[in-house]
Amino acid sequence: MQEWINQLQNIVNTKEKLEKFINISPEEMEAISSMKTKWGTTPYFASLMEPDDPNCPIRKQVIPNRLEQQNCYGLQDYLIFKENRAVGEKRPDCIARQYHDRIAFTVTDICAIYCRHCFRKELVVDQDLALRFDLNEGLDWIREHSEVRDVLITGGDPFILSDDKLDRIITELRRIPHIQMIRFGTRTPIVLPQRITPELMEILGDFHRVPIWINTQCNHPNELTEQTAEAVFNLLKCGINVGNQAVLLKGINDDVETFRHLHQKLLSVRIRPYYVFYCEPAPGIDHFRTPVEKGAELIRDALRGHTTGLAQPMYVIATNIGKIPLMPDYYIQEKNESEYILRNYKGQTTTLPVIRD
Repeated sequence: MQEWINQLQNIVNTKEKLEKFINISPEEMEAISSMKTKWGTTPYFASLMEPDDPNCPIRKQVIPNRLEQQNCYGLQDYLIFKENRAVGEKRPDCIARQYHDRIAFTVTDICAIYCRHCFRKELVVDQDLALRFDLNEGLDWIREHSEVRDVLITGGDPFILSDDKLDRIITELRRIPHIQMIRFGTRTPIVLPQRITPELMEILGDFHRVPIWINTQCNHPNELTEQTAEAVFNLLKCGINVGNQAVLLKGINDDVETFRHLHQKLLSVRIRPYYVFYCEPAPGIDHFRTPVEKGAELIRDALRGHTTGLAQPMYVIATNIGKIPLMPDYYIQEKNESEYILRNYKGQTTTLPVIRD
């Protein structure tokens, strides 16, 4: 049996299994015992938890919290709203759309980790929303919509699917003339690096007119290990670039030191920082929210001037009308008739002439 399958068959999703890795706090035990919610992660990722620290950033992403029952800012039926499922054109359940030429193709609701901050919480974690994942129906819809050039394969986690299913999805999409790009959203390089097998590399690799891109999600530097570094290197060897889409999480990565370390360490394992997402208004994740300005302040204070531009992601909020940047212009301090006054991360200023149309 391949190790990644063994990891999934032994997912840590009971207090008895969890006790093999950590000393469960009374608050964690109460939440696990009283809340009816899906939770769990791989033994590999559970092994990265701090055994005696309930504030461990990995524990907080995995273990249920009673605060998930509070909801001041989250929208009920959020996923239906965000993915435009109740308005506009008729689409299969597995197709979500915010853009004219790009769609999200949801192929499963199973994950290798059930993130407590998941924006698809209603579907994946709480399971209040049921969707049909009919791959044939989704592929037929994509074939019929020639304006779609870019397909994001998502879930759940699509890399939980078997090699045969992934091979079929990729093969069928690449046969569609108007498809120019295939993207996967997967946390497996972080929580299940064993999934990047030679068999999967063969499916993903090789030169083709329709390239494959992968974006993963890493939210704290402690999640980055030698196993992840090797998995990412193997993906690069077969022609697959890997980007990171972090989520800004209160108490996990919202301080300058952690935020800087995370983005520098991502580059050290060959993952390119791509987005930092503000927590979407999904229900039950209020306790992870920071002020909206926090992400832009962290990019300014932790990254600008302190690390290469390669490590500087775009800070955005994902909405029903697409992603919206949340970066105010901190650097143009003033503009007069003749010049701009620009400020750098040290507070030093310089000027730039105003050019007229």
